[in-house]
Amino acid sequence: MRYAHLGRSGLKVSRLALGTMNFGDVTDEAESFRILDAALEAGINLIDTADVYGGPQSPDMEQGYGLSEEIIGRWLAQGGGRRERIVLATKVYQPMGTGPNDKYLSAYKIRKAAEDSLRRLRTDHIDLYQMHHVDRSTPWEEIWQAMEQLVREGKVTYVGSSNFAGWQIATAQNAAASRHFLGLVSEQSLYNLTARTIELEVIPALRHYGIGLIPWSPLGGGLLGGVLRKIEGGRRMTPQTRKTVERHRPRLEAYEALCDEIGEQPADVALAWLLHNPVLTATIVGPRTAEQLAGSRRALDVTLSEDTLRRLDDIWPGPGGEAPEAYAW
Repeated sequence: MRYAHLGRSGLKVSRLALGTMNFGDVTDEAESFRILDAALEAGINLIDTADVYGGPQSPDMEQGYGLSEEIIGRWLAQGGGRRERIVLATKVYQPMGTGPNDKYLSAYKIRKAAEDSLRRLRTDHIDLYQMHHVDRSTPWEEIWQAMEQLVREGKVTYVGSSNFAGWQIATAQNAAASRHFLGLVSEQSLYNLTARTIELEVIPALRHYGIGLIPWSPLGGGLLGGVLRKIEGGRRMTPQTRKTVERHRPRLEAYEALCDEIGEQPADVALAWLLHNPVLTATIVGPRTAEQLAGSRRALDVTLSEDTLRRLDDIWPGPGGEAPEAYAW
């Protein structure tokens, strides 16, 4: 396994992060334990979850709510040095109940959500506490005050964000700096060959402030994982997925042909393309089985030539570079 600093922090995390959104929903507890054990054996130390993962992500449907954290907590409770060997990341923001203060990023919500996550995870601290979305109605003075309190109490070590715009990252960091607080060390964004909007302003902001990028959905919802081959092999798809595939079919055909030409699996090429970006710290992989996790490790050894990178840009063009040059001249 290879490791990189989490943004400008001194903490080192694995270049592949284990995403656990499937735990408790798609993947049962026994298989989740197998995946976690396999990740640890492979040297993956960044384990990413969220308070809302494990079910339908709706407070009106109690079954499975918070189950991903609970499964990880029961895995950690087995001991064997598990907790000491991982960087445990979870998130706060989503509604965890139907009350008026059960969602978003008020100091009240942050404190309660952190305590609830610690209880489900069966640990005394969260290594990376991430704001799942930006809260436009809560001032940064209040958000940072709550996060600082958790850090002082030893319940949180680092703070990250997810789904922030570039200007929101800048606003957050400037507010943190005025309080002499470290602020954000990471940002989780939607980023893959099919979704490159963050190249305009988010990635430049991350580079400027020394914040590590952790992409989610690196395979574009499965589009970049060899979807055409899977359909030809009899894989059943939802009507919505088939509609998306047909919309992108010419690009997918060109992409999978290029992968064949260089002798690599489409999923490995998609992950390797992300990993070549110097702003990126780690990319999340969300396997449903331990076998899928083992397959993802190949991406670390894939080297893409300049010609291959250029051809990938031709197939999946980005926004044209960084703002404002991408659109101003």
